[in-house]
Amino acid sequence: MSVVRDIPKKQIEIEQDGGAPVVALDRVSKSFGEFTVLNDISLQVNPGQTLGVLGRSGTGKSVLLRLIIGLIQPDSGSVCVFGQNLAGQSLDQLSEVRKKMGFLFQHAALYDSLTVGENVAFPLQHHRGEMSKSERSDRVHDLLVEVGLEADGSKMPSDISGGMQKRVALARALALEPEILLLDEPTAGLDPISSGEIDELILKLQRERQMASIVVTHDLFSAKTISNRLALLDRGNVVIEGTFEDLQQSDIPFVRRFLTHS
Repeated sequence: MSVVRDIPKKQIEIEQDGGAPVVALDRVSKSFGEFTVLNDISLQVNPGQTLGVLGRSGTGKSVLLRLIIGLIQPDSGSVCVFGQNLAGQSLDQLSEVRKKMGFLFQHAALYDSLTVGENVAFPLQHHRGEMSKSERSDRVHDLLVEVGLEADGSKMPSDISGGMQKRVALARALALEPEILLLDEPTAGLDPISSGEIDELILKLQRERQMASIVVTHDLFSAKTISNRLALLDRGNVVIEGTFEDLQQSDIPFVRRFLTHS
């Protein structure tokens, strides 16, 4: 099966400067019982890049994220994050790696019993014990300003819209100043206007923070908008990897069907 691999100018410049990938999966396979979810896949993301991972339900997109944060181990191959192979790492070592990651869950996953501000403060309380209460409060305020919710810190998650909940979750994901942002279906369940607002916010944060990002999504328009490169999965394989234009020009039948029906 043919694969298109695209290396944008930005990536070429980074590689010429000797920059190492932030995330590198090398020939990774993962099965659950007799069901193969990922089959010998290799992907990498360099500093400042955004990789959009596309595919139908059950094609291994969320499993990919779980591997990258070390929740599960591959059956074969390696998963390296910030140059460290996650295999065999202790819980303390994994915790240190995870502090450099921000994770936006598919359904926001806010704590219902905490206010918006308390949700954003949660990772700071658990991982930044050196911060004073006033410093933490200032940090939460700055994060809420960044996502356009500075007036909503005292509200409960049930009192705000789905799009606003995603913004809160994004602010929380940024609390520890991550070097990589992992986004699981960031626009799922949102109307087109709210989806567009989330895409614009993610683009703004990417420009300002120059973070690497991996976006898992069914939303082709969103992936096209916020990603430098796209990887399309099917039955555990990377069918094609490249720019959106590469996907459009592909003659692979599955790629053409996916673009037509997405």
